[in-house]
Amino acid sequence: MGLRPGRIVREIKKQAWTRYSIKKPRKSFVKSMPHNAIQITSMGNQKGYYTKRVDLVSTKPIQIRDNALEASRQAANKYLEAKIPGQYHLFLRVQPHHVIREIKMALGAGADRIQKGMKHAWGKPSDRAARVYEGTIVFTARVQDKDLPFVKEAFRRARIKLPGSYKVQVVDEVVGTAPSAE
Repeated sequence: MGLRPGRIVREIKKQAWTRYSIKKPRKSFVKSMPHNAIQITSMGNQKGYYTKRVDLVSTKPIQIRDNALEASRQAANKYLEAKIPGQYHLFLRVQPHHVIREIKMALGAGADRIQKGMKHAWGKPSDRAARVYEGTIVFTARVQDKDLPFVKEAFRRARIKLPGSYKVQVVDEVVGTAPSAE
């Protein structure tokens, strides 16, 4: 069965379903944790000297699936790596802890004789999502002043892959030590 559309799970309606114990799996509410699609959370040069911090901030509460976060991370990182290689630090600030349940539906002839309908409608864990509320920072990039347009374009490309609406905030923040003029 293929991946269901993101519009099915993007609104925060129900209580979070996140309890998974690594030490005592028998005590977990979530018996089998789905695979996390996010590969890397911190990209670029982490030890550089940066004067600006650029944040991608959510403007409304929404659930973002892990594959959407990974796609937007890849899009932003690919653009920044092509334009300003090694002169940025980009990192993801949210993690997909919420587990999404899915009721498997049979399709085709005779499917009504196989299914149980809504009688046992709990569903099985199928995917993960990050719960993001208004004002939550999703991505942060640290750059020099001259590289601000590149980060804004990278965040525009990342926003296309994410559900909901976001705004870009620029903050003056000096990180690292300035290179010496020798």
